[in-house]
Amino acid sequence: MTDAVVSAPFFLRGELVEGRDVTHRSRDLGVGFATPAIDLNRAVHPRAEVPPLLDVPLEEIIDFLVETGERIRDPHNPFVGDCLDRMASTHVLPRAVLEAQVVGAAAYLDRRLLRTVVEQNFPDPAALDRWVPKQDFTGRKSFVRAFAPRLIHVLPGNSPGVAVKSIAQGAMVKAVNLFKMSSSDPFTTVAILRTMADIDPGHPIVRSMSAVYWRGGDETVERVLYRPQYFDKIVAWGGGDAIDNVIKYLGPGFQLVSFDPKTSISMVGKEAFADDETLDLVAELAATDVMILNQEACVASRFLYLEADRADADRFCERLHARIVEKAAASGDARPLDLELREQVDTLMMLDDEYGVWGRTDGKGLVIRSDDPVDFHPINKTANVVRVDSLDDAMRHVDVATQTVGFYPFTRMPDYRDRLAGYGAQRIVRLGDAGPSTIGNPHDAMYPLHRFVHWMAHEDGVAPVTR
Repeated sequence: MTDAVVSAPFFLRGELVEGRDVTHRSRDLGVGFATPAIDLNRAVHPRAEVPPLLDVPLEEIIDFLVETGERIRDPHNPFVGDCLDRMASTHVLPRAVLEAQVVGAAAYLDRRLLRTVVEQNFPDPAALDRWVPKQDFTGRKSFVRAFAPRLIHVLPGNSPGVAVKSIAQGAMVKAVNLFKMSSSDPFTTVAILRTMADIDPGHPIVRSMSAVYWRGGDETVERVLYRPQYFDKIVAWGGGDAIDNVIKYLGPGFQLVSFDPKTSISMVGKEAFADDETLDLVAELAATDVMILNQEACVASRFLYLEADRADADRFCERLHARIVEKAAASGDARPLDLELREQVDTLMMLDDEYGVWGRTDGKGLVIRSDDPVDFHPINKTANVVRVDSLDDAMRHVDVATQTVGFYPFTRMPDYRDRLAGYGAQRIVRLGDAGPSTIGNPHDAMYPLHRFVHWMAHEDGVAPVTR
């Protein structure tokens, strides 16, 4: 891009809106980007108008999403290419990593996958297409429908692939959708919607989608939009500040579906030290979980609880560090740690008796060994290995903010899954397998699509008694 300040257009109910009326700065890099002014009237779909997707069969929606996925994967797609060029200036991740994320996310737009997601979220997916008749044991009749909701999606900045998933989910529940893009990525959502409009500019999916940016916490926008007369629910991804900001607007008729801040961990038993070959394998599996999206994703491991004495823990840390460095180099991501994190790590390095440190704060990979978790958030290829005498001792560090637990050895997982759930954790997987997820499984302890819709019941009295 030749412009010093990159332009980020909006997409409002099927139409591209360009302009450079307002200049913003990206969250992580502080890079400027310009957007149009928000036309709040165009961002709202009036309740008097039937949602465009309401009577479109789910199978037709899936057909359109599948075709969109094919277009996203096309290396000649001009909208995706332009998006990546622009996002490379505002996002912390290298362009190659971003490209892999966007194109890889298109795999979500697979026919079998989308059908499975719907089937897992809804006991009877027919409720998305029509009023489903019911009758209870007393003979009382009713009809139930998963009615098209009106959703605001507050998208995260760490993973551009979430835009693809959110668009698909919003379409499958036939929602009217307003996407609030992040300052790190005010481009991907519009690129996907432009791809859809290129297929069919008048398609009900296209007319159901809008994507804009405003600074989070801007009351001139949020006090207008965050109201039940316009939207039913807000689907919020993001850090604590973003979620706290949304909460103050909640009330009757305006609900929150929150993918709030999560931390993922690993739990590694003493079996990892059976022999050198096993230790090498476990270190590779652990590094794989640490380096998911270069540790920018919530699912990436940050704290690794290791059942070992100090000598064995140091052997593990040495191997783990080497593999993190390899993966970081292969990704091309060499961002140094931010100043505050560098200062905290430098302080630890002076406490030789309490901590072990492998690597430096240069962004090439870092491992910290300690007897208690460090009091900062490990990020940017930084792993904290916490030595414990027993994995039972790690349980006190698990809480409702613990998303994924990568576990080794696999045979001990059933012994811990109930306890992990009791402490609030939401997912346990084999070590090294934190990234992929079983299709249609709960996310953050819920079935999201089931939460998105507006469940409507039509009660129709008691069935007549027949003789």
